[in-house]
Amino acid sequence: MRKPVVDYKEFRLRRINAPQYAHLKYLLGWVGYFILFFLTENLIPAERCHSVHCWLDDIIPFCEYFIIPYVFWYVLIVITLVYFALYNPEGFKRFMTFIIVTQVVAIAIYILFPSRQDLRPVEFVRDNVFTQIIGKLYAVDTNTGVCPSLHVAYSIGITSAWLKERDVSKLWKVFVVIAAILICLSTMFIKQHSALDFFAALPVCLLAEVIAYGKNYWRQEWRKLR
Repeated sequence: MRKPVVDYKEFRLRRINAPQYAHLKYLLGWVGYFILFFLTENLIPAERCHSVHCWLDDIIPFCEYFIIPYVFWYVLIVITLVYFALYNPEGFKRFMTFIIVTQVVAIAIYILFPSRQDLRPVEFVRDNVFTQIIGKLYAVDTNTGVCPSLHVAYSIGITSAWLKERDVSKLWKVFVVIAAILICLSTMFIKQHSALDFFAALPVCLLAEVIAYGKNYWRQEWRKLR
């Protein structure tokens, strides 16, 4: 097992500004996001939100089994944060920069262009553990503040971070890519998001990619392959 490049045994909150721990300050981005998310969820009524819908939503069936990759998204975020915090602090900062950019842009859009989706089924055709989990998800997560989808944006950010990591296997990278694709699809198949929310997340991710990694990163990588 690889030895972490940062020893957290001696970490104390008062040492957060020490060079070996300074990257952890980027976690404050999550605090700011959750505060703003809570405010937008509770201060912007659904009546003021624009309903997001497109023709693709009508042909994508509801499939409760997609709750599995949808929930795995949370696990993948934790795995990514822990790995980069332990083994690649610079990668951690860049990944968190990507996340923070998507958060700021998404929240700004939620405020300036409040959105909601009206795609959730009124009742489930089947009663099983998967529909029960989705029912609980619907209860705690409102159908507002949906466009662009942060579920999609974070998944793309996670994929981008892992594809750049040189010290992990190709098998793991393939797994992350497949997981991210399934997660993105899951947002539409469990009717948490419209397909428009997915497409709206793409330019946000492009902006985050440029800010976090620089516009020349992929150009340089392409040159190496030629």
